[in-house]
Amino acid sequence: MSPGTILDSKPKTQLNYFSTKLPQAQTHARLNIALATAHQRYTTANPTSSRLHVEATSHLPGGNTRSVLHASPFPLYITSGTGNTLLDADGHHYLDLVGDMTAGLFGHSQLKIQMTLVKTISSVGLNLGATTSTESQFAAVIKERVKCIEQLRFCNSGTEANLYALIIAKIHTRRRKVLVFKGAYHGGVLGFAAGVAVNNVDRDEWLIGKYNDVAGLRELITQHKGELAAVLVEGMMGAGGGIPGSAEFLHAIQDECRFNSIIFILDEVMTFRLAPSGLQSTILHPITHQPLSPDLTTLGKNIAGGIGIGAFGGRADLMAVYDPRTSPVPHSGTFNNNSLAMACGLVALPQIYTPSACLELNALGDELRARLNEVGAGTKMKVTGLGAVNTVHFVPNPAAEIRSVEDLEVDYGGFEEALRGLFYFWAIEKGYWVATRGLISLILGTTREEVEGFVEVVREFVEEYRDALRV
Repeated sequence: MSPGTILDSKPKTQLNYFSTKLPQAQTHARLNIALATAHQRYTTANPTSSRLHVEATSHLPGGNTRSVLHASPFPLYITSGTGNTLLDADGHHYLDLVGDMTAGLFGHSQLKIQMTLVKTISSVGLNLGATTSTESQFAAVIKERVKCIEQLRFCNSGTEANLYALIIAKIHTRRRKVLVFKGAYHGGVLGFAAGVAVNNVDRDEWLIGKYNDVAGLRELITQHKGELAAVLVEGMMGAGGGIPGSAEFLHAIQDECRFNSIIFILDEVMTFRLAPSGLQSTILHPITHQPLSPDLTTLGKNIAGGIGIGAFGGRADLMAVYDPRTSPVPHSGTFNNNSLAMACGLVALPQIYTPSACLELNALGDELRARLNEVGAGTKMKVTGLGAVNTVHFVPNPAAEIRSVEDLEVDYGGFEEALRGLFYFWAIEKGYWVATRGLISLILGTTREEVEGFVEVVREFVEEYRDALRV
């Protein structure tokens, strides 16, 4: 089977609820009817997933152990993946356009990674509980790619990487507060989607600024420079909506941090994949044209070919906080240097996600974003992002620039939210795996023909619901 499998379950004739221009109230009502109809088709087409979800709720809160994967009325249960395709429990195939929220860059069955895993299991062993030469070799590979990293350490996730980087900053500066930005996501316990520290007990230690607001940034640092240990920021907001940081904003952070002896931490957990040396290498100072050079950089998600991983590194004097020869500060973690992640990282970056492969994939992503914005021109649909990581939005005024999550917050009566849900069901029904929040993250090996197929599906969506989508 191929993308489009589920389409066969859709009635051959479907009432177009938006064939004529209607007042907004009527359009909204018909939009809700269309969404309810899509819900029903989804439920009818996926009885096995529905049953598995009910069973899972007996063992897991909400039947779920990773909140971002939940979907209403129930998530689809995936049984296997090959390359950039997925198979669900009801036998439907999908082109994977999520790539495990950017972590699945290498797909589900990359041959070199498979061979590395088998070889490591059979000839090295699993968790050896000892130092190995592989970890220093992998560290050297990362240093070669990310030039501002002088030394680094491994951990188990991007969440951990950011937590450890913050500990370094607080120890080094002897300050407690950290400046982050509304909408940021720095890991499972470091989310700021609603402008508050989600899942973090010590909320008083956070200052929350507005992304891409240079004046606001400088004002906050001026007011709190004696308290601030670090500024932690993504070069592009990932979970916050695929919003790129401007060069002026990100270099202002770097300059203000240097001037005020604050540690500048750049979260590249998601964005490292956007350029051969990470996104930081592409963000040039408006005057000097120098790239960013953060004090600390955090990594994770895809650097080990799909095995769970995290890393944090930067200036050697800062990383010395965790040097056991001279510092009492511990950095432990049973699986920090596990055999599988270290071995796969040594293959994934130098042999598979080479600079040329990186540039090619991200060029395809830029092309996809441009095509989707062409398709949605004059409607509420707008796509933001960089390279192969993008997000589909539905906004009241698509002509306005999206520079922060505040620009995504206007939702008149849930109108745009309903469109987002309808788009999700439309894509799933046509055989394209997208995130409920609109995230698109291309997997290595995705072809231009596959991208074109998705563009055509989106074009059909826009035509079907044009009256609801019109500004």
